[in-house]
Amino acid sequence: MNPFIEKVQQQQSLARYTAARLGGTADYLYIAKDPNFNDARAVLRQAWQRSMPVTIIGGGANILVSDKGIRGLTIINRVRQLVNGHGDACISATSGTNLIRLARYCQERGHRGLEWAIAVPGTVGGAAVSNAGAHGADLSDSLHHVLVYEAEGGMRRYHAGELDYGYRCSWLKTRQDRRFMVLWASFMLEKDNPKSIQARMDEYNVWRKQTQPPGASLGSIFKNPPDDYAGRLIEAANLKGHRIGDVQVSPIHANFFVNIGKKATAQDYLRLIRTVQHRVRQAFGVQLELEIQIFGDWN
Repeated sequence: MNPFIEKVQQQQSLARYTAARLGGTADYLYIAKDPNFNDARAVLRQAWQRSMPVTIIGGGANILVSDKGIRGLTIINRVRQLVNGHGDACISATSGTNLIRLARYCQERGHRGLEWAIAVPGTVGGAAVSNAGAHGADLSDSLHHVLVYEAEGGMRRYHAGELDYGYRCSWLKTRQDRRFMVLWASFMLEKDNPKSIQARMDEYNVWRKQTQPPGASLGSIFKNPPDDYAGRLIEAANLKGHRIGDVQVSPIHANFFVNIGKKATAQDYLRLIRTVQHRVRQAFGVQLELEIQIFGDWN
């Protein structure tokens, strides 16, 4: 038996692995759980040797997967481990670790700097690639380095300063060669009173519940333009509540699109995205840029 085939599943639905509960099938699906990433690296090597495209999904937030699925290999990253690093204020996390769990772990140990993550869905790996953030803070503010596995160079450590971080972007996100996987991230944090950290986290959770819609959504669809807010522009274009199929611009926050029925499709999401971009560009001359990532076969 081919060792690659032994480790992966074939023709598996991706809908249950995405926050929007949408998406077609993966040609090959591998769920990574080994804290040492040994099996994941073996599967990656074999996929790369076959020149097979590879897509890596963490918690499934901030992504839109095509109704036609994803060609090649899809890895679902479920490697979740947190450890204290060298020094009192160093925390390391595997890339499949949930950001909310990371925030709680830091709070329990009196480490401040990642409180914003208590209100952000997603995983450490995705956050390191896209420079996730909230409440005026970004992951890159606290990141010390990431450990990456690459097709050409094997294991490599990149310090935060090497990754060209900006607003919701990094060199990892924009590099043309997608043949890599973030394995670990390490953070340098400051000491603080755990109760003070918890108070800030409580404020962020209250804010989230008051301003963001519940249910199946992709998170913020668009980046905020310079000196403005995507949600304000969408609302000013009279698009709050606008609906295509069972996908709706949230009446609570216009930069969130929600799945409001049982017949929503990824194509509905994409059509609504293009409609909103067109209407905002017509009204204000602003081209809204996607914050979410779009994966899969859209032909």
